[in-house]
Amino acid sequence: MTTTAPAVTVIGGVDTHKHTHYAAAIDDQGRLLGHCEFPATDPGYQALLRWMRSHGELRPLRLESTGSFGATLTRALTKAGVTVVEVNRPNRVARRMDGKSDRLDAEQVARSVLGCTATAIPKSKSGIVEVIRTLRVTRSSAVKSRTQAFNTLWGVMIGAPSPLRDELVVLTKRTLVNRCLRLRPETCELLTLAAEPERMLIAGTKTALRDLAQRWKALDDGIKTLNKQIEALVKHAAPELLELPGVGVEIAGQFLITAGDNPDRIHSEAAFAKLCGVAPQPASSGRTTGRHRLSRSGDRAANSALYIVTIVRMRHHQPTRDYFERRLAEGRTKREIIRCVKRYIAREIHQNLPPTVRLRTGLEPVPRAA
Repeated sequence: MTTTAPAVTVIGGVDTHKHTHYAAAIDDQGRLLGHCEFPATDPGYQALLRWMRSHGELRPLRLESTGSFGATLTRALTKAGVTVVEVNRPNRVARRMDGKSDRLDAEQVARSVLGCTATAIPKSKSGIVEVIRTLRVTRSSAVKSRTQAFNTLWGVMIGAPSPLRDELVVLTKRTLVNRCLRLRPETCELLTLAAEPERMLIAGTKTALRDLAQRWKALDDGIKTLNKQIEALVKHAAPELLELPGVGVEIAGQFLITAGDNPDRIHSEAAFAKLCGVAPQPASSGRTTGRHRLSRSGDRAANSALYIVTIVRMRHHQPTRDYFERRLAEGRTKREIIRCVKRYIAREIHQNLPPTVRLRTGLEPVPRAA
């Protein structure tokens, strides 16, 4: 009688780096099947996948840093039909006991599945939302640089010689920039008028102000272009979000980035609320029971977006204003009411995300504006 060997279930873990990825494979009993290092290139990703599958039937692959060093590997594995699970934090106890190396880190990533400590599906980063995220990051950097350029321009202008300063100090921000763009310093004076320090100082200050104004103008034009591109993409990706009271292009873009290109990874509106940091957390102790506090976890940018929507609705959305007055009369504090409103808004945002996450929970939605 011939018996066939049972199929080996392979659990893989990958420790990601800039130039190389280190992979480890274990079976469902926790026995190490092998470990190997692969280059962080497309051929390396294919070789890693073949090596994993050579040990047996591959289960969902565990990766570290799926949003940075492991982002390209995540896209390659997803495209190949492999389910990827994100591992956020390595086992600190094992690291202290056994030391640290790429092999040990990869093995601990793989073993996280045995303890059910790694269950999060990472963002796919392969669609329109990833484009929106990239453009928003670029715009954020440009806004910071533009602010820095104007602050430098203002500082140079304040310390300029009196004839030049008196002309510019009374101007408003954009008028000041446009005036500095029209400055025409005689650059030769910087070299030939060494005997006249004041004229040389004025010429040098004009040169600095014009350069800073040109820098500010270039950044401002780039930001305007990025704003138009982001607005078009957000309107195409989630038009229903923009119809909600208090939700504009900037806020809708942040919620799309929080959910990702594969928002179906968020299994319920409660999970989305926890991701946004607005899930109520118990804060009872001693005689104080039934009390909850504001959550400090989750995506803080999404939490900030919810707070902005909450403040707008508390000022301009009549159903929210009525709710606020009613709960205030019940003895609730303003902070507690804001937490409740943020939780309601998170539910409404989840219900209006792209169609793949319209998972109705049977809960009553927040009243909308007429």
